[in-house]
Amino acid sequence: MTAVLVAALAVALMVLRWDDANKVAVVVSALAAVAAVGVGVWAASSGTRPSGSGSPRVSRSGSATAGRGGRAVSGIADRSGSLPGEARVDRSGDARTGDDGDAVSGISRG
Repeated sequence: MTAVLVAALAVALMVLRWDDANKVAVVVSALAAVAAVGVGVWAASSGTRPSGSGSPRVSRSGSATAGRGGRAVSGIADRSGSLPGEARVDRSGDARTGDDGDAVSGISRG
């Protein structure tokens, strides 16, 4: 569809006189700028979540190791409790920690 529009615009600009072609080019440029701003606003308002359910998913995350007093999470760590939807972890790896540490293989909230 885009290729057809570009080809039609190119033909129109070649056929028209210079003054008319200039006016058409200005109008097309203005419309493209407004469309670009609209797409930018739409993209910013939709957030950075991937398409689909909007629920975070982790699969085959591998292992996590923390030192003494540290925290190891092999999966999802949601300290704020603000994850959208229902979080899901499949086949997370091992989580290991030293003395006085915290290890979670799956989902850690809080």
